[in-house]
Amino acid sequence: MSELQVIARLKIHEGKLDEFKRIAEKCMDSVRTRDTGTLQYDFFFSEDHDVCLVHEKYRDSDAALEHVANLGETMGELLETCVLSADVFGTPSPELLGGLEGLDVRIYSPFQSL
Repeated sequence: MSELQVIARLKIHEGKLDEFKRIAEKCMDSVRTRDTGTLQYDFFFSEDHDVCLVHEKYRDSDAALEHVANLGETMGELLETCVLSADVFGTPSPELLGGLEGLDVRIYSPFQSL
């Protein structure tokens, strides 16, 4: 299973919603114009707009790494407006796992039946 699914949880800092939305637009534009292996990238807000969930799907670990590289400074800007945690579903490559070190990310491996 090379495809990866991600649910990122972004807890938006008080008073930063407008800035968060502006930067989120930049992220979405980057995905549309630069990413080659991002299969899904959808933002969902809680009712009170203090949490945003991003549903992401990547062809493979290389596509996820490409996405992060393409965001570059924009990711840093976004993280000034929120706190990130994420769940990754699939089997990330060692390179991707290395890139996730130090982040609040939980990996869920596929169930292997007998």
